[in-house]
Amino acid sequence: MQGIKKDINGYRVYTDKGYVLSEYVVVATNYPIINVPGFYFLKMYQETSYVIAVETNQKLFQGMYINVEEPRISLRTAKDGEKELLIVAGMDNRVGAKINLDEAYKMLEDVAKNMYKDAKMLYKWNTQDSITLDKIPYIGEFSKIMKNIYIGTGYKKWGMTTSNIAARIITDKILGKTNKYEDVFTATRLKPIKNRWELGEMIKETTNSLIINKLKIPEEKLKDVKIGEGKIIEFENEKIGVYKESEEKIYKIKPVCTHLGCELSWNNLNKTWDCPCHGSRFDYKGNQIYGPAIKDLK
Repeated sequence: MQGIKKDINGYRVYTDKGYVLSEYVVVATNYPIINVPGFYFLKMYQETSYVIAVETNQKLFQGMYINVEEPRISLRTAKDGEKELLIVAGMDNRVGAKINLDEAYKMLEDVAKNMYKDAKMLYKWNTQDSITLDKIPYIGEFSKIMKNIYIGTGYKKWGMTTSNIAARIITDKILGKTNKYEDVFTATRLKPIKNRWELGEMIKETTNSLIINKLKIPEEKLKDVKIGEGKIIEFENEKIGVYKESEEKIYKIKPVCTHLGCELSWNNLNKTWDCPCHGSRFDYKGNQIYGPAIKDLK
């Protein structure tokens, strides 16, 4: 989905191949791609978690466990053919955070080896999800002034459970039924912000990425970028995001998010350009891979 416009009989939902006419619309794009009305970009952020699957010759525990302290770690088991593997997940960080991510999987591996000395990491991956400032998903009417448009977002990494709740609430609302859970998740709620610290951090990061970072002229030049590395450099009197695959193959992008214009950060673990404001991500060639941005980088 690339946009929505009001039509005489409902809405036009635009895609890269045309548009679809619809009386009802459900915005289920993980992070909402429509900025106004709704203003969800002011009350949500995106977070990445890391996951490994390890093998051990010891008998594994049964059940699922999550600790209460930071850093948050969850443990569970999963089948891989005849093998039973231990799944270790956690080490969360805000998307676009200017931190070195090289050790993210190593930290999880240390957790596994602390429990099972012979633990061997077989698989590793990471996942991204949207989180609301009050930690309760937004489910229901998208906006008071856009009737028949609904939203489900902010699942906080509990998507298989919460998307089912969203489907039930939204289906009931379209059918004119009352759902006993809808008041808990009302998407248009206007309550005092409970988590003022995170709101302050979000405003600070957005201000830095929209204004302050854009005024900083980087000292690095093209020759300073190592093979396999990405950096924002000064090139021909412009800020350029550079990824050097080899001395002969260099990818250059304009390091400005196509969503709302925040300056991007380089993610050295996934080789992506990430937005610290709202969590959009692009590969090193500039192709959009995570919303709310819907356009590729220049």
